[in-house]
Amino acid sequence: MAYTVGYFIGSLSQKSINRTLSKALIRLAPDSLAFEEIPIKDLPLYNHDLDADFPAEGRALKEAIERVDAVLFVTPEYNRDIPGSLKNAIDWASRPWGTNSFNRKPSAVIGASPGKIGTAVAQQNLRSILSFCNSPQMNAPEAYIQYVPGVFSDDGEVTDASTEEFLRHFMEEFGLFVERVLTVLPRER
Repeated sequence: MAYTVGYFIGSLSQKSINRTLSKALIRLAPDSLAFEEIPIKDLPLYNHDLDADFPAEGRALKEAIERVDAVLFVTPEYNRDIPGSLKNAIDWASRPWGTNSFNRKPSAVIGASPGKIGTAVAQQNLRSILSFCNSPQMNAPEAYIQYVPGVFSDDGEVTDASTEEFLRHFMEEFGLFVERVLTVLPRER
């Protein structure tokens, strides 16, 4: 059975190393997973006052999440947290109250950074948010990628054999996790 994974790239930069990481992940993913980027760059700042008249960008985000079977967050770490743009998208997707798009949606978190601890602290913060949003999370393997220039090509080819093996394993585990979660908690269509 094939599953569609919506993926979020936490950085708005077109040259983001996490955008390149997402390309590598897609290349290494099992055939049972298909991918659709869920864009976040055009969202206005979340404002509770707009809950009664949700803007088109917010509705489009929620519809994109509803269309997919699972979500993958590929995010950098900004000041020991997730980027504001990603938090903003999560706020839109989880509102208005009672219409949380992440509810029972399987998820995984990964990220790359030039720093030695990768995106460990940002991921911990994101996991806390996803727990509140009732999104079942793949907790292992954890993936804190230290980005070294040349480890990925611009099109997502992984040039380091051990990194390729690790990322392939991560994506295989994610595929199995999605299947397990959706067997127990089938999607409401």
